[in-house]
Amino acid sequence: MERQKILIVIALLFITMRILYQAFPADEATEENQFNEEGLALPQPGKSNNISVRQAMQDRRSIRGYRDEELSLYEVSELAWAAQGITNEEGYRTAPSAGATYPLELFLAVGEPGVSNLESGLFRYIPEEHSIKEKSEQNVKEEIVEAALGQNFIKEAPVAFIIGAEYNRTTDVYGDRGKRYVKMEAGHAAQNMYLMSETLGLGMVTVGAFNDEDLKDFVGMEAEPVYIIPVGRPE
Repeated sequence: MERQKILIVIALLFITMRILYQAFPADEATEENQFNEEGLALPQPGKSNNISVRQAMQDRRSIRGYRDEELSLYEVSELAWAAQGITNEEGYRTAPSAGATYPLELFLAVGEPGVSNLESGLFRYIPEEHSIKEKSEQNVKEEIVEAALGQNFIKEAPVAFIIGAEYNRTTDVYGDRGKRYVKMEAGHAAQNMYLMSETLGLGMVTVGAFNDEDLKDFVGMEAEPVYIIPVGRPE
């Protein structure tokens, strides 16, 4: 009888630990994240999502007002993966790409409030490693707002993603028509982010009104900018 009680207690402890693990993903650890030459590995995506694709499509809206609260590194991981994450050993990604040429580059501008256990700065997403690599320690949110013709809600979001395009990766294969394919791909990636934001209880908006050359200069990117995408917790 005593042994049976012990087994019940062990089972209850196991269930409790399982619930806590699902409720608090690994990225919420208190120790500071450390960068190395390869960058900072992001938490593996896919631990939780209970909203159906149909429900996410039904509820999706463009959100321009954000609470003064930071995002978790896990949420950033899910959003980056939704845009350009690799989904199998052959290197295919979450967004379809003409000829698997993958011309898109994804950048993250982190401000204040920003991302838990991550300093403000500018980062580039590395799909092959599911990591982010630091480009600059500077908070460039003000500069991005300037390039975006004064759209201040971009600064209020904890993170502003920037999708850029290296058109030659696709046009070298498909000629001038490849430019159309690249823009289609950027739309696929942005919609993936919209749906992922909805499942995470976040809000975002795609911004296309900006000065291309100013944005490239402020972010230090060679790719041609296609979107600015601020993300945060809706007001």
